[in-house]
Amino acid sequence: MGKTTKKLTLSAMFLAIGMVLPFLTGQIPEVGNMMLPMHIPVLLCGLICGWQYGAVLGFVLPLIRYFVFGMPVLFPTGTAMAFELMTYGLVIGLVYSVSRWKCIISLYRALIAAMIAGRIVWAAAQMILLGVSGSAFTLKMFLAGAFFNAVPGIIIQLVLIPTVMAALGRTGLVHFHTHKKEIVTESE
Repeated sequence: MGKTTKKLTLSAMFLAIGMVLPFLTGQIPEVGNMMLPMHIPVLLCGLICGWQYGAVLGFVLPLIRYFVFGMPVLFPTGTAMAFELMTYGLVIGLVYSVSRWKCIISLYRALIAAMIAGRIVWAAAQMILLGVSGSAFTLKMFLAGAFFNAVPGIIIQLVLIPTVMAALGRTGLVHFHTHKKEIVTESE
């Protein structure tokens, strides 16, 4: 199987996971806002398939999910999420791909950069979308939506993403090392 075919197949799998994973939150928006279930497949796609695939998946996932299931509501939530998730996939894939070593430090660097960039883009999109509708996007709304309400999801991402990458690294499906000693030994 060619690299492009493999990446397209994996991206389709991540799309399917992103479509189904929010059902684990019971379609309760408050729980979904805290657990951030669509973020996980987008972040993994950016890491495994590359920034291009992660960005496209991130943008289309909330839009397709809206047209299939009616959630998330398209305006402003789904549209802002499309830009936010696109940023997650793009940034995590780009930062990780330029990292010299594919290790836990590189992974956390890429993950945290993506989380920060995605939240900034989400805030900008919310400001624009709510501004168009005549509403305001306040600092309190930003802090609640991007950080305080999202703490459980942030913790899940910080634990689950490295765990999945380490497991895939052990199987040889992705190039990933959990310790610097492994990197030095392999390069010798």
